[in-house]
Amino acid sequence: MSAAITSGRRYAVERRLGSGGMASVYLARDVVLKRRVALKVLAESLCGDDAVKARFVREGELAARLSHPNVVRVYDAGDERGTPFIVMEYVEGTTLAEELTASGPLPATEVVRIAVGVCAGLEHAHAAGLVHRDIKPHNLLRGRDGVVKVADFGIAHAADGSFLTGAGTVLGSAAYLAPEQARGEAVSPASDVYSLGVVLYELLTGRTPYPAATLPELIAEQASGRPPAPSRLAADVPEPLDQLVLACLARDPDQRPTVGALTTELRRLTETDAPTQALAATGSRESEEAFPTSSSAPTRRLARRAVTGRPRLPGALEPLSARAYLLLGLAALIVVAVALGIALAGGGASSPAQMEPVQPADSPAQHARNLADWLRDAAR
Repeated sequence: MSAAITSGRRYAVERRLGSGGMASVYLARDVVLKRRVALKVLAESLCGDDAVKARFVREGELAARLSHPNVVRVYDAGDERGTPFIVMEYVEGTTLAEELTASGPLPATEVVRIAVGVCAGLEHAHAAGLVHRDIKPHNLLRGRDGVVKVADFGIAHAADGSFLTGAGTVLGSAAYLAPEQARGEAVSPASDVYSLGVVLYELLTGRTPYPAATLPELIAEQASGRPPAPSRLAADVPEPLDQLVLACLARDPDQRPTVGALTTELRRLTETDAPTQALAATGSRESEEAFPTSSSAPTRRLARRAVTGRPRLPGALEPLSARAYLLLGLAALIVVAVALGIALAGGGASSPAQMEPVQPADSPAQHARNLADWLRDAAR
C-alpha cells in the first residue's frame, strides 16, 4: 500500500488496522477534510475476480444508504489502478471479539447496553431494505465513548433481490449463521436477529450456543434442540434476558422477535431487571446515555418506583419525613408547656385586680397555636 492513494492523493495511509481474507483496512487521513478515516482495500489477489470485485463495490453502495449513530458510515468509494476501495468512518476503540479475548464474558447489564445499540443499527438497516448476514463480534465496534456500531456490510443482501451470490451460496461466519442461512436458503431480517442472539449468548457465557467445528455439524446441532440457557453457564444472567436470547435463537424465523420488539423488551429490562434497576437508580450519565428512552422524566420515575417497590397511588399523600415528625413533636411540647404555664399562673393569682386584661388574639394559648401552625407548614 502506497503512502497515499486515490482521487488526487486525497487519502494518506498511516498504518494497517487489520486484514482478512477479502480485504485489508488501513488508518488513513483525509487531507481535504482533515479527518481520520478507515480505508478498506480489496486484496490484490482478488482484484482479478470480477464477481468478488462487484460484491466489494456493492458493499460500498449498500452501506452508503445508511446514516445512523450505530452504523459505521461510508464516506467515499472508488478504484485506484484496478483496486477498489471504500472510505469509512474511523471508530477508535475495539471490536467485541477483541473484548471477549481480553476480558472474557461481560456483565449482563453491559450486554443489554450493547444489544440496544446493535438493535438500533440493525433496525435502521432493515428499514432501508438491507439484511447484514454477517453479524458477529468481529463486525461490532465499540468506540471509546461506549457507542457500539455495526460494521462490514460486505455480504449484505438487499431486500429488493439485487444481491450478487447464487442460490444456495453460504456466506458468513459459520458459528453465527441462522439455520436457514446455514442451509443456503433465503435470508431475512430474522436471520440477523438469530446471529445477534448468538453474539449475546457468547457475550454472556464466553461460548457460542452451538460450538460446531464444521458447517454440517452446526446444521445437525441446530436441528437437535435448543442450547442450554445462558444462566446455566453464567451466574448473573436474569431470567428475562435468558428468555430473550433463546427467543432470538428459535429455529423457525417466524418465532423470532423482530428487532423492534427485541429493543422494546431489552429496554424494559432497565425497569424490571434487578442489576439494571441499580443503574437506573444511580441517575448516572453513563446509564442515561446507554438507554436513551430512560432519559425522560416519566421513565426515570418508573425506574425509581421499580427500585423502591413503592408505587404512588393517584391522590395519595406522601409519607412525612423524619424532620417533619420532629417539628410536629416539638410543636406539641410547646403547646403543652404554654398551657401548663397558663394553668399555674391562673391558680396562683391573689386577686383578679392584679391581672391585666389581655386580648384573646394575644393570649399565650393563641401564640402556641400560631407556632404549632407555622411548624406544621414548615414541615410540609
